[in-house]
Amino acid sequence: MAFIEGLRCRECARVYPAEALHVCDYCFGPLEVTYDYEAIADHVSAGTIAAGPDTIWRYADLLPVEAEAPVDLGAGFTPLVRADRLASELGLGELWVKNDTVNPTGSFKDRVVSVALTKARQLGFKVAACASTGNLANAVAAHAARAGMESFVFIPHDLELAKIVTTAVYGGRLIAVEGNYDDVNRLCAELTAEHPSWAFVNVNVRTYYAEGSKTLAFEVAEQLGWEAPDHVVVPVGSGSQLTKIHKGFQELGQVGLLPEAPEVRISGAQATGCAPVATAFADGVDHIRPVRPSTIAKSLAIGDPADGWYALDTVRSTGGALDAVTDEEIVEGIGLLARTEGIFAETAGGVTVATLAKLAAAGVVRSDERVVAYVTGHGLKTVDAVTPHAGPSATIAPSMDAFAEALAELEQIDRP
Repeated sequence: MAFIEGLRCRECARVYPAEALHVCDYCFGPLEVTYDYEAIADHVSAGTIAAGPDTIWRYADLLPVEAEAPVDLGAGFTPLVRADRLASELGLGELWVKNDTVNPTGSFKDRVVSVALTKARQLGFKVAACASTGNLANAVAAHAARAGMESFVFIPHDLELAKIVTTAVYGGRLIAVEGNYDDVNRLCAELTAEHPSWAFVNVNVRTYYAEGSKTLAFEVAEQLGWEAPDHVVVPVGSGSQLTKIHKGFQELGQVGLLPEAPEVRISGAQATGCAPVATAFADGVDHIRPVRPSTIAKSLAIGDPADGWYALDTVRSTGGALDAVTDEEIVEGIGLLARTEGIFAETAGGVTVATLAKLAAAGVVRSDERVVAYVTGHGLKTVDAVTPHAGPSATIAPSMDAFAEALAELEQIDRP
């Protein structure tokens, strides 16, 4: 049962029916899904959710679609890992890592695409499409194949090889564009007008697509025993994920799944090579000045973020912070998470961990807080970033003597 009421403009509050709309006809503001929260509160409980599938669809009552036949590869309900060794390295107390690397195509994008294509199919679309920095490309191609939908995926031409291969393998149309993500996104906005029968998940069905990120908040609260964390750290590309995680926690309070309105501090993480939102935060201004990205964190390389201002406003209103880290710090963050917790994250995860380290060192993230860091993509997608820094400890001949000699050398290196 869907409890969606309709759509409402975030700027002028004008209301619209739940159709394939994403901007307000009156002021061009983005649209937001609205729900009948009283009806949801009467219908949903921790018990009804626990009886659902081990996927995002256990929260169907809080999503904008009918869930009888979702486009589903099994996204969601990923591990929330207690990260004591990482916490010790960073001087923190209770730290958790939301490990979204284990989703079907290796990133959180499976959540949003599952919601978007389920809604697209209900609205009568036959073709799935998107502009992508890589993870979304994987997810759209895979879910479209699962749903029997034709797909057109548009990517920057210089994307990591692993993300190109893991999109093309699903058999849809993959179009590499000679430009950066903002060029690709602009092209797709124009194509949306030319092909109204195509569901561009992050353009004309973006309003529904974005709602899938709320499940990152729902799962954390449920996995903490229906309690909210004190502070979360989220990577920022378009800014949509950060704002929807905040919305998700607020909705849990509204429908009674949390005992009271949660007060979760939300902090954001960017790469210095593409940090328009973190820069606005540091400068104390409201205007998000677009930048030309240059960073190894290509999944976050969005120079003109659609939800940048809303992410900035969310961080400020919750008492969080935004910071950015260099490419070298990103690689160090990937290594730190891998060494301490056994989780191999893509570059966006390195951004999250490195920014968490900076915020912890600055006292912004405190040792008395229950903290959750969102790690949203698998490291096998961006192996090139760590290849120069990860290799064999030694290369030896196949003999006991050779191993003994190598072991002695390694112990010498490790000796303080």
